[in-house]
Amino acid sequence: METTIPTPQSAPSTTPLLRLTERAISQVKELMQANQLEGFYFSVRVVPAGCSGLGYELNLAKDRQATDIAWEQDGVRISTDPLSSKYLAGTEVDFVTGLQGEGFKFNNPNAKSTCGCGSSFTS
Repeated sequence: METTIPTPQSAPSTTPLLRLTERAISQVKELMQANQLEGFYFSVRVVPAGCSGLGYELNLAKDRQATDIAWEQDGVRISTDPLSSKYLAGTEVDFVTGLQGEGFKFNNPNAKSTCGCGSSFTS
């Protein structure tokens, strides 16, 4: 179940900017519980990074900025900043395990290309 957490500067959005898969939701909840951070926000931002120019920054944050866009998916509060929102619209975030280890994987329809290691993208 998804609900929107209104921000003071913007009207609530009925469509989340990005969606977490069941595995990603489970991993975020597990991380929060293991670190006693229940109720924190799962903050997803796009930042300058890597050889392609842009990357993802993930954090667990107690509070969000007043201008952040926030929503909830299956008990996980998610937030991002307005600038990142244009890069994240329509993105699906999964949690995968493979030969390279484990981590969050972004399926971002806005990424025009990614670097060879998959840690950064261009839009």
